[in-house]
Parts: sequence; C-alpha cells; structure tokens
Amino acid sequence: MIDIIFLLLMFFMLTSKFVTPNALNLQLPSSNSKTMASPTLAVSVNLKGEYFLDGIRTKKETLHAALSSKIRASKQEPESTTITVVAEKTVPLDYVVYILDIANTLRVKTILATEEHPEGK
Repeated sequence: MIDIIFLLLMFFMLTSKFVTPNALNLQLPSSNSKTMASPTLAVSVNLKGEYFLDGIRTKKETLHAALSSKIRASKQEPESTTITVVAEKTVPLDYVVYILDIANTLRVKTILATEEHPEGK
C-alpha cells in the first residue's frame, strides 16, 4: 500500500512541473534584432487607458468584439493572425494584460512592440 502511495506521489510531483501557469503566449521580439514581424493587426494603449485598434480609438468594452470582427473580416484562421501590442513605457501592466487576455481568448498570436536599444547600451 505504501508503495502505491509513493508511486502516486512521485507521479504527481513529476507531472506538476510540466504544467505552465502562464496562459498567455507572449512572443517578445529582441530589441537589437533587425527582423520585422508582419502583424495583421495592431492594438495600442496609452497612459490614459485609451485603446486603439489599427489607429482607430476603440472603447475597452468593445475591443473584444472589434478584434473578433476584424479577424473574421481578414478571412484568415485565428491561429495565423498576429496582433502587435503597442503600449507606452509607463502604461500599467493591467492594460496590456487585458489586450493579451483577449488575444488568448481569440487564439491569436501576440507580439509586444519594443523600441530598439541605442548601440552600446
């Protein structure tokens, strides 16, 4: 009986390491890279909490529906759609996570836009 309990304990200890707690799949491009991604859509957020979808101001409450309709209008599979998330440096993380959560729900890829580091820094 103790052998079975020990084996079960070992099984759960080993398999628990394979579960990832992060549900959002982030793809952070290297800031020093010259490679450019080809995003399908761009979602921006500023310090005031204003959201923009492809440069057009969108209310936070309608962002999910607007993104969903843009993806359907592009006639691409959601898995092949990429959203670039552009946020000001001092934007609260909650604003960015809100966008990433919507992207995760819609099963699209996300890229966080960064600035290129100046040489030597």
